[in-house]
Amino acid sequence: MADTIAVEAPRDRGVGLVLASQTSVHSGAAVATMLFPLAGAAGVVTLRLVIGAALMLAVCRPRVRGHRARDWTLLAGFGVVLAVMNFLYYLAIQRMPIGPVVTLEVLGPLTLSVLAGKDAARWLWALLALAGVALLGFGGLRAGGFDLIAAGLALAAGACWAGYIMLSARTGSRFPKQDGLALAMTVAALVALPLGVTTSGGAMFGPVTLALGAAVAVLSSVLPYSLELAALRRLPTSTFAVLMSLGPAIAALAGFAIAGQALSVAEIAAIVLVVAASAGAVRSRTVAE
Repeated sequence: MADTIAVEAPRDRGVGLVLASQTSVHSGAAVATMLFPLAGAAGVVTLRLVIGAALMLAVCRPRVRGHRARDWTLLAGFGVVLAVMNFLYYLAIQRMPIGPVVTLEVLGPLTLSVLAGKDAARWLWALLALAGVALLGFGGLRAGGFDLIAAGLALAAGACWAGYIMLSARTGSRFPKQDGLALAMTVAALVALPLGVTTSGGAMFGPVTLALGAAVAVLSSVLPYSLELAALRRLPTSTFAVLMSLGPAIAALAGFAIAGQALSVAEIAAIVLVVAASAGAVRSRTVAE
């Protein structure tokens, strides 16, 4: 009995860490929406990446010597994808509530999981996700809240997210600890900085803007990455992946609680369908493996 409790306790803590990570990252996005009137989406992305990269470099202190040219090429590509993904996502949530945006964005990793699967059930999950997206679009259009441009941005961000997953795995195999992520965030910050400064100018450097930008960087980057790393030490990868599928639901709750973004019944049902499809697809793939 004592052994069972000892095994279950770390897993319970691992589940809590994943949920805390998801709550943190989507709360950061909700706080970011409060910054849009001050610095715009580009300015907020720049603040998140620059401050987040500085904190990651200070904490991780990555080693920059001893890597091959192809490792740096991979890292540069990873950083560019990270920057583009963030720009697309923040431009989307500037136009549409966070819950629906994350619901559409998660289709990127979901598609990757479906295509990598081998069992027939993966097509069931794909159809379930499509039903959720169709319901999201129909319900949003009827309520006058579905933005086609925002939807396109969210889907493009989802494609970048799928690329992020693949590049993250490759980078992690070539760079020790969190060195690759810290360096990739630095590349992303350097990519974002010119656009952010050009678009937002001195508005980015106001005390309130900098304080909220630092909060967004900690909530959306530094804290979630640390929590996820700790969770992966306590949970099987399959359990971790299924819990990450709860992202759209947690995003919707964060948007409602922090930014006052209410959703229609149809949008809530659509989010539930996509969460179920994502969790099912990930679970089917890990069981097959």
